Amino acid sequence: MGSAVERTDEHVREYLIYRGFTSTLKHLDNDIKVDKEKGFRVDKIIDQLQQLVQNFDLLGLKEYWLYLDRRLFCRLEDVYRTTVNKLRTSLYRYYVINAVQKGNVEKTQEFFQKQASELQGQAEWRDWFILPFVPAPELNPAFSPYFSRQWADTFLVSLHNFLSVLFQCMHILYFDAEVQKMTSVMEENEQLRQLLFALQTDQRDQRDGDQVVHHKLPAYVQNMDRLGDTELDLVSSQRVISAATPPSRNFFSTFLPQGRRTPAKSPQVTTATGSSPSQGAVGRKEPPTNQSTINQSSNQSTNQSTTNQSSHSRHKRIQDHEKERKELFSKPASQVPEGFEHLCDFSNSRAVAEGGGGLSAEQPFIKLSQEEYGEHHSSIMHCRVDCSGRRVASLDVDGVIKVWSFNPIMQTKATIMSKSPLLSLEWATKPDRLLLLGSGVGTVRLYDTDAKKNLYEMNIDDTHPRILSLACSPSGSSFVCSAAAPSRTGSVESVPRLPIPVSGQLLLWDTKTVKQQLQFSLEPEPVAINCTAFNHNGNLLVTGAADGVIRLFDMQRYDSAMSWRAHDGEVYSVEFSYDENTVFSIGEDGKFVQWNIHRCGVKQSEQVLPQDATGPFVLSGYSGYKQVQVPRGRLLAFDSEGQHVLTCSGSGGLIYRLTNGEPAALESVLSLGGHKAPVVTVDWCSAVDCGTCLTASMDGKIKLSTLLAQKS
Repeated sequence: MGSAVERTDEHVREYLIYRGFTSTLKHLDNDIKVDKEKGFRVDKIIDQLQQLVQNFDLLGLKEYWLYLDRRLFCRLEDVYRTTVNKLRTSLYRYYVINAVQKGNVEKTQEFFQKQASELQGQAEWRDWFILPFVPAPELNPAFSPYFSRQWADTFLVSLHNFLSVLFQCMHILYFDAEVQKMTSVMEENEQLRQLLFALQTDQRDQRDGDQVVHHKLPAYVQNMDRLGDTELDLVSSQRVISAATPPSRNFFSTFLPQGRRTPAKSPQVTTATGSSPSQGAVGRKEPPTNQSTINQSSNQSTNQSTTNQSSHSRHKRIQDHEKERKELFSKPASQVPEGFEHLCDFSNSRAVAEGGGGLSAEQPFIKLSQEEYGEHHSSIMHCRVDCSGRRVASLDVDGVIKVWSFNPIMQTKATIMSKSPLLSLEWATKPDRLLLLGSGVGTVRLYDTDAKKNLYEMNIDDTHPRILSLACSPSGSSFVCSAAAPSRTGSVESVPRLPIPVSGQLLLWDTKTVKQQLQFSLEPEPVAINCTAFNHNGNLLVTGAADGVIRLFDMQRYDSAMSWRAHDGEVYSVEFSYDENTVFSIGEDGKFVQWNIHRCGVKQSEQVLPQDATGPFVLSGYSGYKQVQVPRGRLLAFDSEGQHVLTCSGSGGLIYRLTNGEPAALESVLSLGGHKAPVVTVDWCSAVDCGTCLTASMDGKIKLSTLLAQKS
C-alpha cells in the first residue's frame, strides 16, 4: 500500500505543477512531511517509534500510539484488542529497558511516576515498579529476558508484521487492488491484440493464396452466385453503400468475438441502411472487377432467359430467396446467424440518430455483445450493480429479488422471497456483499448475499411504512432511507400518483448500532422523497421529492444546504455529475436538467426527453389491457468519465453524449435495443475501456450490453 500511496502522491504533485498551484503544492509537501501515517509505510512507522524511544520522548510516544489507536486499531474487531494491548505493553517495556541500558535513571523513574495511575492496576506491570531500585536488573531472572537482543528484535518484527497485515486487511485504500486489476487487464489486452494480429495475418495469407474461406452461411447466401440480374444489381448497390461504413466499425465487427446480440427490428434494418442484410453477413472476397462480374452474370442470365423454363426457375429462386430472408428476420434474436449482428447494430444506431438528435461521425462505443437475464417473471423495479462490479441485484413488482453475477458467466447466486411487498434496494458499500431491502410495511432488512440470510431487520416508522429510496454512505457507517405515508390509491406501483404529494420522512440510520441517528428537516413541508444519491465521499446528499423540489444536504452538519423547485411534477431520478459541481435530474415533466450546485436553482442545460425515457411507463396488451408503472429505479447512469449518459427507452437503452457547447445539449450516439417492452431502470458498470450497460424492462428481461470505448 505504501508504494501505491507514493505513486498517487506523485500524480497529485504533477497535477498541481501542471495547473500552476504552487502554494497548494507547498502545503501538500509540508503535510506529507508531518504525516503521522508515513504514507502507510510500515518501516517508517517503526522508525518513528524507535526514534521516540531513543530520544526518551515519553509524551510523544504516548501521543503517537494514541493516534495509531484512534486511526487504525479502533477499526478492528474486539477479538484483536488483546493483541493491541500486548503490543502497547511491549512498547512501554522497550522504552524502559532502553532507558536502563543507557543509564538514564531519571527517565526510568519519570516513566513509572507518570504511568503509575495507568499501570498500577495491570497485573503484567505489578513487578516492574521495583525495576529502578534493582542494582543489576539485567541479571535478575524476572527482567533478564527483556535485556536480550532477541526479545527486542522479536518485538519489532511482531509489530511490523501486525501493521503490515492490518493495512492489507482493512482496505483503507484500494490502490493495490486497482493496480493489480489494471496490470491484469493490460496483460489481457496484449493477448487479445496478439490474437487479433494473428487473425489478420491468417486472413491476409488466405487472400494472397486465393484460398476460399468456408463459413456456415444461410442457403440463399450460398446460392447467391446463381441469382439473376435483379439480385446481382441489388448486391452491387449494397457494396457501394457499405463502403461508406466507418472503417473502425467494420474492423472490430469482423475480428472481435461475436456474443449473443439482439438486432434491431427488421424494418429498421432495411429502411435505415437501404440494403439487404445479406451484405453484412456474407463478408465475401471482392473480385478484381465488380463490373465485369456483373456483366458476365447478366450475360448468363440473358442466355438463360431464352427459354421459358429457365426464366421460371430464375424467378422461383428469387422468390425463395425473399422468403428465406423474411424467415430469417422473423426468428428470435438468439437464432440470428453470426455475421448479421454488426449490421443490425449499426443500422439501429443510424435509425436512432435520424429520429433522436443526430449521430456523431465517430462512434464512441462499440457494442461487443448483448446477453439476457430472464429469471424474473414480472416487471422489474430495480436493477443495481454492487461497488465491486461482481454482483447484480434485481427486484420485480412481485417482490422477488435475484442476486446474480455475469462475469465470467451469468449465474444466479441467491433468490430472496418476501411476504411483505418490497419497494427499494441498495448495495452496502462496506462490506459490499450486504444488501439493503426496503419494504412497504415500514421495515428495512440487511441481507448477506454470501451467507444467504437476513442479518437483522429494522423497524423504521409505522406512520410512514413505504420505504421509497435507500442510499448507503460511501464510508459504510450509515445509510439514508426515505419513508412515505400509505398511498391514497392503494397500489402505487401500478397506477400514477395523485397530483397532491403524500407525506414523508428522510431518516439517517447507523449501520453499526442499527439505530436511527436523526431525521432531516424537509422544508417547506414533509414530503415523500423519491430518489437519493451521495457524492464520492459522502459529504453531500442530493434528493428528489414528489413536490418537484431538489434538496441538497450537508452531511457534516446534517442540515439542508439549499433547495429549489426543479420540475413540474415529481422528481424521479437525481445523480451527481462526474466533477460533482452539478446535479442531473429527470422529472415527471419529461425534462433532463443539469443544475449548478454552487448557484442555487441555476440551470446549466435542459433537454426534453421522450415519455418512454422518463415515465410513467405504459405497457399495452391484448383486449385493451394496459399496465402503468411509476419509476422506482435509476433512470440515468453515467460512464466512468461522466461524458456519456445511459437512459431508458421503449425498446432498450439509449446512450447520449453530454456536449459542452452553449447551450449544452444531448447528442445521441448509440441505441442498445433488444427489448420488446419499455425499459424502466438502467445501470452502467465501467471498468477500464470495457463496460457493461444493464437495461431492465417491464417484461421481466434484463439485457447486459458489453461496450468497448473507442479512445479518440
